[in-house]
Amino acid sequence: MSRRAATLTCMLALAAAPMARSATLQAQVSDASGKPLADAVVWAIPGASHDSKVAKVPVAVEQFDREFVPYVTVVQVGTSITFPNRDPIMHHVYSFSPAKAFDIPLYTGKSPEYLFDKPGVVTLGCNIHDWMIGYIAVVPTPHFGKTDSAGAVRLRDLPAGAYDIHSWHPQQRAAVAPERVTLDAASSPTVSFRIDAPARKPKYKPPLDRLKY
Repeated sequence: MSRRAATLTCMLALAAAPMARSATLQAQVSDASGKPLADAVVWAIPGASHDSKVAKVPVAVEQFDREFVPYVTVVQVGTSITFPNRDPIMHHVYSFSPAKAFDIPLYTGKSPEYLFDKPGVVTLGCNIHDWMIGYIAVVPTPHFGKTDSAGAVRLRDLPAGAYDIHSWHPQQRAAVAPERVTLDAASSPTVSFRIDAPARKPKYKPPLDRLKY
Protein backbone atom coordinates (compact mmCIF):
# COMPACT_ATOMS: atom_id res chain seq x y z
CA MET A 1 0.00 0.00 0.00
CA SER A 2 1.35 3.42 -0.92
CA ARG A 3 1.96 6.09 1.70
CA ARG A 4 -0.88 8.20 0.24
CA ALA A 5 -3.32 5.27 0.38
CA ALA A 6 -2.27 4.42 3.92
CA THR A 7 -2.79 8.02 5.03
CA LEU A 8 -6.25 8.11 3.44
CA THR A 9 -7.24 4.83 5.11
CA CYS A 10 -6.13 6.15 8.49
CA MET A 11 -8.08 9.39 8.03
CA LEU A 12 -11.24 7.49 7.08
CA ALA A 13 -10.89 5.24 10.11
CA LEU A 14 -10.49 8.21 12.43
CA ALA A 15 -13.49 9.94 10.90
CA ALA A 16 -15.65 6.85 11.33
CA ALA A 17 -14.54 6.12 14.89
CA PRO A 18 -16.78 8.67 16.70
CA MET A 19 -19.81 7.44 14.73
CA ALA A 20 -19.07 3.85 15.69
CA ARG A 21 -19.08 4.74 19.36
CA SER A 22 -22.38 6.64 19.35
CA ALA A 23 -26.02 5.61 19.35
CA THR A 24 -29.38 7.18 18.50
CA LEU A 25 -32.43 7.20 20.73
CA GLN A 26 -35.96 7.61 19.40
CA ALA A 27 -38.64 8.93 21.73
CA GLN A 28 -42.38 8.99 21.15
CA VAL A 29 -44.59 11.06 23.45
CA SER A 30 -48.37 10.92 23.59
CA ASP A 31 -51.05 12.46 25.77
CA ALA A 32 -53.39 10.57 28.09
CA SER A 33 -55.65 9.59 25.18
CA GLY A 34 -52.75 8.30 23.08
CA LYS A 35 -52.58 11.25 20.68
CA PRO A 36 -49.13 12.62 19.69
CA LEU A 37 -47.96 15.36 22.04
CA ALA A 38 -45.94 18.25 20.61
CA ASP A 39 -43.57 20.49 22.61
CA ALA A 40 -42.58 17.77 25.07
CA VAL A 41 -38.97 17.91 26.21
CA VAL A 42 -36.93 14.69 26.33
CA TRP A 43 -33.41 14.45 27.71
CA ALA A 44 -30.93 11.69 28.53
CA ILE A 45 -28.84 11.63 31.72
CA PRO A 46 -25.85 9.27 31.41
CA GLY A 47 -25.11 6.81 34.19
CA ALA A 48 -21.37 7.40 33.77
CA SER A 49 -19.55 10.69 33.39
CA HIS A 50 -19.28 11.88 29.79
CA ASP A 51 -17.91 14.98 28.15
CA SER A 52 -20.69 17.55 28.61
CA LYS A 53 -19.20 20.74 27.22
CA VAL A 54 -21.80 23.36 26.39
CA ALA A 55 -22.14 24.00 22.68
CA LYS A 56 -21.68 27.70 21.93
CA VAL A 57 -24.76 27.95 19.78
CA PRO A 58 -26.76 31.21 19.79
CA VAL A 59 -30.18 30.71 21.36
CA ALA A 60 -32.98 33.26 21.14
CA VAL A 61 -36.55 33.33 22.37
CA GLU A 62 -38.27 35.94 20.24
CA GLN A 63 -41.41 37.95 20.71
CA PHE A 64 -43.35 37.86 17.48
CA ASP A 65 -47.03 38.61 16.90
CA ARG A 66 -47.24 39.15 20.67
CA GLU A 67 -46.23 35.59 21.48
CA PHE A 68 -43.03 33.91 22.66
CA VAL A 69 -41.44 32.01 19.80
CA PRO A 70 -40.73 29.21 20.30
CA TYR A 71 -43.34 28.41 22.92
CA VAL A 72 -40.99 25.82 24.50
CA THR A 73 -37.20 26.05 24.38
CA VAL A 74 -34.75 23.48 25.77
CA VAL A 75 -31.08 24.23 26.50
CA GLN A 76 -28.18 22.76 28.41
CA VAL A 77 -27.11 24.30 31.72
CA GLY A 78 -24.56 27.01 30.97
CA THR A 79 -26.29 28.30 27.81
CA SER A 80 -26.85 32.02 27.21
CA ILE A 81 -30.15 33.22 25.74
CA THR A 82 -31.34 36.51 24.26
CA PHE A 83 -34.94 37.74 23.95
CA PRO A 84 -35.22 39.89 20.82
CA ASN A 85 -38.48 41.78 20.34
CA ARG A 86 -39.58 41.52 16.68
CA ASP A 87 -42.90 43.28 17.26
CA PRO A 88 -43.62 46.94 16.39
CA ILE A 89 -44.62 47.51 20.02
CA MET A 90 -42.80 47.22 23.34
CA HIS A 91 -42.68 44.20 25.62
CA HIS A 92 -41.65 43.78 29.24
CA VAL A 93 -40.25 40.26 29.61
CA TYR A 94 -39.70 38.67 33.01
CA SER A 95 -39.35 35.43 34.94
CA PHE A 96 -39.76 34.76 38.65
CA SER A 97 -38.66 31.13 38.32
CA PRO A 98 -36.08 29.81 40.84
CA ALA A 99 -33.98 28.42 37.97
CA LYS A 100 -33.62 31.92 36.50
CA ALA A 101 -35.22 35.16 37.61
CA PHE A 102 -34.73 38.24 35.44
CA ASP A 103 -36.53 41.35 34.26
CA ILE A 104 -36.26 43.26 30.97
CA PRO A 105 -38.24 46.53 31.20
CA LEU A 106 -40.07 47.95 28.21
CA TYR A 107 -37.96 47.54 25.08
CA THR A 108 -37.91 46.78 21.38
CA GLY A 109 -35.26 45.13 19.24
CA LYS A 110 -32.27 43.54 20.94
CA SER A 111 -32.18 42.38 24.57
CA PRO A 112 -29.43 41.66 27.06
CA GLU A 113 -27.98 38.14 27.07
CA TYR A 114 -28.71 35.99 30.11
CA LEU A 115 -26.80 32.94 31.32
CA PHE A 116 -28.99 30.01 32.37
CA ASP A 117 -26.73 28.30 34.88
CA LYS A 118 -29.19 26.20 36.92
CA PRO A 119 -31.32 23.23 35.87
CA GLY A 120 -35.07 23.61 36.01
CA VAL A 121 -38.07 25.07 34.22
CA VAL A 122 -38.17 28.81 33.57
CA THR A 123 -41.59 30.34 32.92
CA LEU A 124 -41.62 33.49 30.81
CA GLY A 125 -44.21 36.25 30.92
CA CYS A 126 -44.84 39.75 29.60
CA ASN A 127 -45.86 42.41 32.09
CA ILE A 128 -47.89 44.18 29.39
CA HIS A 129 -49.58 41.30 27.58
CA ASP A 130 -50.97 38.81 30.09
CA TRP A 131 -51.67 36.06 27.55
CA MET A 132 -48.01 35.80 26.58
CA ILE A 133 -46.34 32.79 28.17
CA GLY A 134 -43.35 30.68 27.23
CA TYR A 135 -41.13 28.05 28.81
CA ILE A 136 -37.42 27.25 28.91
CA ALA A 137 -36.34 23.80 30.10
CA VAL A 138 -32.74 23.94 31.35
CA VAL A 139 -31.28 20.44 31.51
CA PRO A 140 -27.92 19.16 32.86
CA THR A 141 -26.95 17.26 29.72
CA PRO A 142 -26.10 17.92 26.06
CA HIS A 143 -28.46 15.12 25.01
CA PHE A 144 -31.92 16.63 24.62
CA GLY A 145 -34.68 17.43 22.17
CA LYS A 146 -38.28 18.57 21.76
CA THR A 147 -41.10 16.63 20.15
CA ASP A 148 -42.58 17.70 16.85
CA SER A 149 -46.27 17.70 15.88
CA ALA A 150 -46.11 13.90 15.57
CA GLY A 151 -44.89 13.60 19.18
CA ALA A 152 -41.50 12.35 18.01
CA VAL A 153 -37.95 13.38 18.81
CA ARG A 154 -34.57 11.82 18.09
CA LEU A 155 -31.48 12.16 20.27
CA ARG A 156 -28.32 11.54 18.26
CA ASP A 157 -24.66 10.88 19.00
CA LEU A 158 -25.11 9.39 22.46
CA PRO A 159 -22.02 7.56 23.71
CA ALA A 160 -22.65 3.91 24.52
CA GLY A 161 -23.78 3.25 28.07
CA ALA A 162 -26.72 3.44 30.46
CA TYR A 163 -29.06 6.45 30.53
CA ASP A 164 -32.07 7.70 32.41
CA ILE A 165 -34.46 9.20 29.86
CA HIS A 166 -36.61 12.03 31.23
CA SER A 167 -39.64 13.80 29.78
CA TRP A 168 -41.58 16.95 30.60
CA HIS A 169 -44.38 19.04 29.14
CA PRO A 170 -45.55 22.49 30.29
CA GLN A 171 -49.18 21.34 30.61
CA GLN A 172 -48.50 18.07 32.41
CA ARG A 173 -50.70 17.33 35.41
CA ALA A 174 -48.13 15.07 37.07
CA ALA A 175 -44.44 14.25 36.74
CA VAL A 176 -43.52 11.25 34.60
CA ALA A 177 -41.05 8.63 35.82
CA PRO A 178 -37.85 8.34 33.76
CA GLU A 179 -37.05 5.29 31.67
CA ARG A 180 -33.75 3.41 31.99
CA VAL A 181 -32.07 2.29 28.77
CA THR A 182 -28.67 0.88 27.85
CA LEU A 183 -27.26 1.89 24.47
CA ASP A 184 -24.53 0.36 22.39
CA ALA A 185 -22.97 1.50 19.15
CA ALA A 186 -25.47 -0.36 16.98
CA SER A 187 -28.62 0.39 18.95
CA SER A 188 -31.44 2.74 18.02
CA PRO A 189 -34.18 1.95 20.54
CA THR A 190 -37.50 3.74 20.92
CA VAL A 191 -38.72 4.95 24.29
CA SER A 192 -42.37 5.84 24.75
CA PHE A 193 -43.87 8.25 27.24
CA ARG A 194 -47.50 9.00 28.00
CA ILE A 195 -48.01 12.40 29.63
CA ASP A 196 -51.33 13.51 31.06
CA ALA A 197 -51.41 16.98 29.50
CA PRO A 198 -54.42 18.83 28.11
CA ALA A 199 -54.26 20.30 24.62
CA ARG A 200 -52.84 23.80 24.43
CA LYS A 201 -55.67 26.28 23.91
CA PRO A 202 -55.05 29.63 22.22
CA LYS A 203 -55.68 32.60 24.50
CA TYR A 204 -57.60 35.65 23.42
CA LYS A 205 -55.50 38.64 22.45
CA PRO A 206 -57.02 41.96 21.38
CA PRO A 207 -56.30 43.52 17.98
CA LEU A 208 -52.89 45.13 17.71
CA ASP A 209 -52.85 48.84 18.60
CA ARG A 210 -49.47 50.40 17.78
CA LEU A 211 -50.31 53.45 19.88
CA LYS A 212 -50.24 51.23 22.98
CA TYR A 213 -47.60 48.92 24.34
